[in-house]
Amino acid sequence: MPPSAKLVFKILEFGGQLTQKQIVRETYLPPRTVRYALNRLKKENILVEKFYFRDARQSLYRIRGPSAIAVAGGAEEDDI
Repeated sequence: MPPSAKLVFKILEFGGQLTQKQIVRETYLPPRTVRYALNRLKKENILVEKFYFRDARQSLYRIRGPSAIAVAGGAEEDDI
């Protein structure tokens, strides 16, 4: 994973559900870099993307449970 994806993962791990704009604000990364990181995390099946009812133009992102991350990362359950 690229460093930007790791940073976004950590922000979501501690921040819970966030929109892309909130992630940009928290990480100080450019929006394009955040989009790339979110796409990489979605591709690895680490993220869940939900509909954001307050603003239909945005999505909420959150980390999947530990068992899904273990499967996506190839790690054992005990390693997490």
